[in-house]
Amino acid sequence: MELKKNPEADIEKLRSPLVLIGLLFVGSLVLASFSYTEEVDSGLKNDAGTRTAAIKYEQEVKKDEDTPPPPPPQVDAPVPVQEEIIEEENKEEIATPVVDVIPDIKIEEETVIAVEQEVIEFPDVEASFPGGAAALQKWIVENIQYPQTSIEMNEQGRVYLSFVVEPDGSISNIAVERGVSPDLDREAKRVVRSMPKWNAGEAKGKKARTRCRLPINFTLN
Repeated sequence: MELKKNPEADIEKLRSPLVLIGLLFVGSLVLASFSYTEEVDSGLKNDAGTRTAAIKYEQEVKKDEDTPPPPPPQVDAPVPVQEEIIEEENKEEIATPVVDVIPDIKIEEETVIAVEQEVIEFPDVEASFPGGAAALQKWIVENIQYPQTSIEMNEQGRVYLSFVVEPDGSISNIAVERGVSPDLDREAKRVVRSMPKWNAGEAKGKKARTRCRLPINFTLN
């Protein structure tokens, strides 16, 4: 008996779509497998990177631990200043024995007070120049020096002097009683002062201080 195929129940018509479905399924599986391997590879790569980073960090930490810390900076220690040792002398006062000192007794010397003798204006014996009045006039003429300024100014006249003849014949207390000019007065005093000793005057039989007066004439020829 021959079997007849039902055209509606023909399987050949369904073969091609089933094949396409199978291919799609296989392709999707292949794509899924590839995507999974890429994720696994990327995960592995990330794990490997983190592991290498961790290893490097551990190595750096070990290196830091192995290397000794740098030495501290050297600071120059301050040089100690030697203080001068001042040796103080022993200031303990040594008690000195007290010795009674006898004060020096000063013997006062006798002071001699010279009492100036009175100048006698009118003695019993007048004082005189050795050799008399003529010798006196000659000595004055020989020793007088007419001042040049007085010559130029034509100064001339008579200078009246007074002086004291001491008991030893020396002359003191020369004074101008009436003068002509400063230069002529000065020259007259100089001449009297340079005179030799006179013969002293006497009063009551003793040599005394007597006053004498003398005019000196200045004339131009």
